[in-house]
Amino acid sequence: MKKVLSIVLLTVLIAAFGIASVSAEALERPEDGWKFGYTCMDGTNPFFVILEKTIREGVEANGDTLISLDPANDITLQINQIEDLITQGIDAIFLNPQDAEGILPALDMLKEAGIPIINFDTEVADLSYVTSYVGSDNYNAGKVCGEDLVKKVPEGGDIIILDSPTMQSVVDRTNGFLDAIEGKGFNVVAQQDAKGNLEVSMGIAEDLLQAHGDVVAIFGGNDPTALGALAAANAAGITDALIYGVDGSPDIKAELASGESLIEGSGAQSPISIARKSVEVMYKFLDGEEIEDRYPVETFLMTADNVKEYGVEGWQ
Repeated sequence: MKKVLSIVLLTVLIAAFGIASVSAEALERPEDGWKFGYTCMDGTNPFFVILEKTIREGVEANGDTLISLDPANDITLQINQIEDLITQGIDAIFLNPQDAEGILPALDMLKEAGIPIINFDTEVADLSYVTSYVGSDNYNAGKVCGEDLVKKVPEGGDIIILDSPTMQSVVDRTNGFLDAIEGKGFNVVAQQDAKGNLEVSMGIAEDLLQAHGDVVAIFGGNDPTALGALAAANAAGITDALIYGVDGSPDIKAELASGESLIEGSGAQSPISIARKSVEVMYKFLDGEEIEDRYPVETFLMTADNVKEYGVEGWQ
């Protein structure tokens, strides 16, 4: 039977930053090791592939087990899979929600089962459920793209935004981008949900570019979205639009390094850093050490000018 973890929380509010520190009594490690669950919105996304791999390496290096499930961008399936993980007797979970609001029923189940949650990359709608959050500064990732666009196209113009309203990380990136270009002469002629997916993005961009072939820029909420927009723009014969993404993925790095791509930049993040920090925080909590409620991971603008500093192959 799944053991219910007895957790004693101590919350210290630091008024200047609004940061909470949390500590717990050290939890007894089972004889056969900890059993962790892992779920992310889309296990085929290269960002999550390397993130899961890095978490798995960290967990297995400690002699523990990671059970990974992929809901394939289906919130109902993700909830069902989390219920299955609880049934399998996981001790804690690394969780990235497909839908920040829609995941709440699963969070209720995890809470009832006494299972600690390390929420990574995309915040759940109610952070009171989670033990700690580890993720990129997504607002800044979008903001640096917008600032770059303003610098390179000072006269402004029409732009397309391909976002994903159910993914809080993409919402934050989009808000950062929009804030950076506000009042700078840019007109959003279309804003549609590309679901963070290359194929979906390509199909939407193909349709939008037929009506708005003179856009000066396209902003994608992640790199797969930007790459889908790139494919559509190339097929449409567009040669002067600037395309931005967020991730700093190897595929985007290759485009930037080529010097011949419409990809202008990416708000780069590090899935390896997010994964390693998530594992570190999880074990600190289980060991009874004090942890913070939030661990932001740096984001920055990656362009053709600096891409080689981070290695064209692989993730940073």
